[in-house]
Amino acid sequence: MNCSDVRCSEQSEMEPELEPGVAGVHLLTVVSPRRGEGTSPTGIVGRHLARQLLAKGQEVRVIAEPGQCDGWPDSVKVVEGSITRPSDCAHAFEGVDAIFLAGAHPSTVQQALTEARRAAVEKIVLLSSHGPEYEEAYPPETWYWLAIEKAVEHSGIPWTHIRPSAVMGAVLEGTYPATGSDWPDTVRTDGVVREALLDQGHYPFIHEEDLAAVAMAALTSDDFTGMVLEAVAPPLSTRSRVRSIAAALKRDIDTVELTADESRAVWQARGWPDGTIDVTLYALEEYGTHFTELLQWTRDQKPSVQDIIGRPLRTYDDWIREHIGLFR
Repeated sequence: MNCSDVRCSEQSEMEPELEPGVAGVHLLTVVSPRRGEGTSPTGIVGRHLARQLLAKGQEVRVIAEPGQCDGWPDSVKVVEGSITRPSDCAHAFEGVDAIFLAGAHPSTVQQALTEARRAAVEKIVLLSSHGPEYEEAYPPETWYWLAIEKAVEHSGIPWTHIRPSAVMGAVLEGTYPATGSDWPDTVRTDGVVREALLDQGHYPFIHEEDLAAVAMAALTSDDFTGMVLEAVAPPLSTRSRVRSIAAALKRDIDTVELTADESRAVWQARGWPDGTIDVTLYALEEYGTHFTELLQWTRDQKPSVQDIIGRPLRTYDDWIREHIGLFR
């Protein structure tokens, strides 16, 4: 499916008309990769979600930023545009039953919600971030994820928030977190992983297929309306992630322990912003230091991801086997 099939353009004086909406039309929003704290790979998650929805007989429409328009199943209607400029693509909301809102920005989320209300959208499932409640310690004008969540809650449209841990497929798009982002290059070229907190570091990762399955459950059922779903998986040690790659490659991978400042310099050179680096290093250390407590917190979440999707979670070993070509 090419973006030109259904296109939204700032230069166009006339917007193309979409086919009349029917019950069960789901609108997914996809943005270009972002490296800010807590951002998920919306393109990867969205494509998994689209395939799951189609398999259930649902109709799928997508608002995708340039660069994210290809690679969708043939029956998906793709509108080139951005959820951060919702008034430019207002026609994409017409006939929509539910929205998977991913990549929204606090400065324009109200505009997106206005378009949703005009289109009589019946449900919004928001892709938020893990831990936005910590923003409450700061002035509201500095909130990012909480500002988006609060706007959705006050929209008058039934809602569900999904707060995911880091997504395994983030490395494919180059989105948060920074840990592991350079491993495909260093493993391919040098057969080595260089990173801070190699022994202590832990990080929670969820498979994008599982995150998409949580989103599908929230979109297609009323069981989770008005709920915050913590789509979190157990924290993984940095060493275990390296071992998974080595096992799939069937060869050893050398490791070099860096200081936090050395890892920061590596990530800065690769374009990671300081805020994202700060959060990555903090989380690696925090999950290592408080592993037992945070593992129990994950297990205590109700409903759990497994409860929601009705099957065991996919593992990091699964993900590596699926994408081992990145490291060869």
